[in-house]
Amino acid sequence: MKLRKGDNVIVLSGNDKGKTGEVLEIIPSTQKIIVKGINIRKKHVKPRKAGEEGGIIPSEFPIHSSKVALLCPKCGKATKIGYKIEDNKKVRICKKCGAELK
Repeated sequence: MKLRKGDNVIVLSGNDKGKTGEVLEIIPSTQKIIVKGINIRKKHVKPRKAGEEGGIIPSEFPIHSSKVALLCPKCGKATKIGYKIEDNKKVRICKKCGAELK
């Protein structure tokens, strides 16, 4: 996967289509990512310790990486990620405007 933790992405399909968020976690084995504020589901939590409260807690669940695209910080559009070698280092670039990505 070409996405990294901390990237800003836009959702291309599904219930949250058009929403943007930051990548919180990447799961390479299933090619899924967890995005802040996207794919919110309600999870029923049982109290584990004495005095702790259980309840229904909303939390982010994984979404497949093919359903999101990186947002370029320079042009602000959804883009694919390309690579360029500069000074013997592999650098990610925006395919639309050619800007270097962090």
